[in-house]
Amino acid sequence: MKLESVLQFLENKTILVTGAAGFLAKIFVEKILRVQPNVKKLYLLLRAPDAKSATQRLHTEVLGKDLFRVVKEKHGPNFGSLISEKVTVVPGDITSEDLGVMDSDLREHMWAQIDVIVNLAATTNFDERYDVALGVNTYGAKYVTDFAKKCPRLMVLLHVSTSYVSGEKAGLIKESPYRMGETLNGVSGLDIEAERRIVEEKLDELRREGASEKETRVAMKELGIQRAKVYGWPNTYVFTKAMGEMLVGELKGDLSAVIVRPTIVTSTYKEPFPGWAEGVRTVDSLAVGYATGKLTCFLGDINAVVDTIPADMVVNSMMVAMVAHANRPSADAIYQVGTSARNPLRYASLQDYGLRYFTENPWRNKDGKPIKVGKVTVLKSMASFHRYMAIRYLMWLKGLELVNTAFCHSLNGTYSDLNRKIKFVMRLVELYRPYLFFKAIFDDTNTEKLRAAARESGSVETDLFYFDPKSIDWEDYVMNTHIPGIVKYVFK
Repeated sequence: MKLESVLQFLENKTILVTGAAGFLAKIFVEKILRVQPNVKKLYLLLRAPDAKSATQRLHTEVLGKDLFRVVKEKHGPNFGSLISEKVTVVPGDITSEDLGVMDSDLREHMWAQIDVIVNLAATTNFDERYDVALGVNTYGAKYVTDFAKKCPRLMVLLHVSTSYVSGEKAGLIKESPYRMGETLNGVSGLDIEAERRIVEEKLDELRREGASEKETRVAMKELGIQRAKVYGWPNTYVFTKAMGEMLVGELKGDLSAVIVRPTIVTSTYKEPFPGWAEGVRTVDSLAVGYATGKLTCFLGDINAVVDTIPADMVVNSMMVAMVAHANRPSADAIYQVGTSARNPLRYASLQDYGLRYFTENPWRNKDGKPIKVGKVTVLKSMASFHRYMAIRYLMWLKGLELVNTAFCHSLNGTYSDLNRKIKFVMRLVELYRPYLFFKAIFDDTNTEKLRAAARESGSVETDLFYFDPKSIDWEDYVMNTHIPGIVKYVFK
């Protein structure tokens, strides 16, 4: 694998980025504008009904973020002209043919000009409505691949998936493709078109029954989990992402298509500055709950590996993979980008760092009083969790139910509020359970070969496009970069 300079590759290229308002997409766009302002054009696809709404989204949800502080300082008063020259906002919808680009002149121009497509559009909610997840994660991948095939200049299509398409498998998870119709539990009959028909039939049935918006949403969420479990996936998110991979593999034809599978993506390690984060990600929800005193117990294997990877390392691996596969189609170009194989972090360490950080820097409640944190009760099995819930909450709930009946239901509000909270916790635990007892390590042999090729090339700017997990000192990163980052950008 011979690699050229990444900066030279990006120069004078036209790149389409889908899902441009997403976490990784913003970091990808910022990096290009900062390190290679001589890129020819960045087409940013944003879900919007028209150009005005799309432009508004670009300025508020993308360029308006603190993430762009460094590139704004670098270009000073010329930043506005850089954006107007290099960035074209495309109002569209990834769940539609031709990505929902209604302007036919713009569409033709894009087809004629695009060199690289990066598909970052996704919905990452574990229990997303099935119609929404199937539209974005599965059919979105199809429509992006179809669009790519209409671009005669296209050098590479890069599709971002997730390592967790492997479901609850244990052991070493290889960088292997998912073939059309393949399932995790060996149940045959997975047909993506049939899944779409199931969704349409369910929506028709709900309409006929006069279901409310809330009832429809709940039914669609339940349908997603149910369909995922039929074929061995634990949730709607990873099921629809796996089907998206199948479609890219099946439809790519002669295209050079690359699939990048990050693990749990965390705040930036180094660039444009350490600790930039957005939204509560999987592991951060534990930190947030802990710091605010809401998380008093932890369910899971405390010695299990939690595979996290800083966002800038993911983006750097994507850029090097683009260079490696430009005009070089290969059967299965799949890269798992994580840390479990080479520099594992364990939940026990994460808990220790959290305790130390929030003891030294306590979170303050609404009254300005510091919230004291202590050791969390660790529950090592679902059975121990159910016992804990029964003793702590369910007996109290049962007693409240009896008192409520005795007082002619005058405590209805208190009872239903507690009942709702317990149901919420139980549902959350059921959703996260596969990851709390996760027993897999993600093989990254292909990604390591990519790192080695970059190092040995003499051309790749490895100081700019670093993605070696061995360089991470977890204690330093979590305590001095990641937690301060989520406190600043997420807790607010």
